[in-house]
Amino acid sequence: MAPISTPSRNRIIAIHDNLGAPLIQALAERGIETAPDPMLAHMDAPGNLAAYIWFYQGIRHPLQVRNLRRRLNARGLPLFCWNQDAPHYLNYTKPNRAWRLWAAQRFHLYDLYATHTLIDESRNFADLTVYLPNAANIQAYNLRGDTDTIFKQLRNPGHYRWDVTFFGGMNGRRYKEDQAREQFFSKLGRRLDTLGITHCFRETAGMSVNEQIKFIQSSRINLNFGARCEYGFPIASGLPERCYGIPACGGFILCDKRTHARDDFSVGDNWAEFDGIDDCIDQIRYWLEHFDQARNLAERCYRHVLANHTYAHRAAKLHHALLAWHEGQRGLIR
Repeated sequence: MAPISTPSRNRIIAIHDNLGAPLIQALAERGIETAPDPMLAHMDAPGNLAAYIWFYQGIRHPLQVRNLRRRLNARGLPLFCWNQDAPHYLNYTKPNRAWRLWAAQRFHLYDLYATHTLIDESRNFADLTVYLPNAANIQAYNLRGDTDTIFKQLRNPGHYRWDVTFFGGMNGRRYKEDQAREQFFSKLGRRLDTLGITHCFRETAGMSVNEQIKFIQSSRINLNFGARCEYGFPIASGLPERCYGIPACGGFILCDKRTHARDDFSVGDNWAEFDGIDDCIDQIRYWLEHFDQARNLAERCYRHVLANHTYAHRAAKLHHALLAWHEGQRGLIR
């Protein structure tokens, strides 16, 4: 989807400012301005495309957001959100919260509901739902060098410091959402020790982007397991941003099994996954023993991410979805 050079609607009113810098920058490169306007002082200005609101504002204040949507619709503008936290809202089980979740569905509080997972597709928060997953922020997460040089380094088995690594939220004592991940890596580490497989599992806090990239490129296998937003939910669905960022840095990623992996990747061609800790260990041993195959897959994954899963791709999809709403399209855009 190519950029639109002179869009007649070229402004998104940002009622909240958490749309994300990488997506805002990618929209700007398409000629779409994201203008902070929490009081909607400029909703009658010419050139408006849509208004953005934080997803949880609708759950916390459903009646207020319903009225807000009506005001915008009267001016021909859609109200949209991007939920990168689904399905965490399903933890709204207390009576004083449950009715708010019900109201968000009953009244379709948003005109367009963009989400990183369709595990909640039946929730019907909007008349138009868009699958808008996370992406690689290639301005920050990249090879840090030319492709041939870096890939030659990464094909040298002696280049690496560790066999297996992970960095992410690991503080289960402070955050209940991290407990399952902390337990998984504790158990995995003990089992890898018995096999003589080197590993480093660490907390992300305090790591600069450059340190993260060096960490990725110092490991033969980079793992993903779990996501905080899935706390209390039995199915792993959407892909965390690391699933695109690690390949963008040239790293080999081995990911826990997720429903959307097959929407964004091809298992065995440019994607490797595991199902449970026993399979994780089997996969680790396989890819360590077949190092050249692992690097082949990692390079295919790198090319696939740059061709399909950057924030420029997400900005294009969101832009076209908003234009489609103006043209009367409703339903689901995968």
